[in-house]
Amino acid sequence: MEIVTVSPKYQVVIPLRVRQSLGIKPGSKVQVILYEGRIELIPIQPIEKMRGFLNGIDTTIEREADRV
Repeated sequence: MEIVTVSPKYQVVIPLRVRQSLGIKPGSKVQVILYEGRIELIPIQPIEKMRGFLNGIDTTIEREADRV
């Protein structure tokens, strides 16, 4: 767990280990969400980077007889 301090301008620094593990670089965008009394920062990934991430997923499902 990392602890950061809020500056007088309400800014925080994302710790190096967190930035590296999430691939956050200068200019990266993150979505800020207030959820159950906490702040969550979610990195926004470019759609090009998402291409193929579901490759190989099993899409077969069992269907009810009347849904065929």
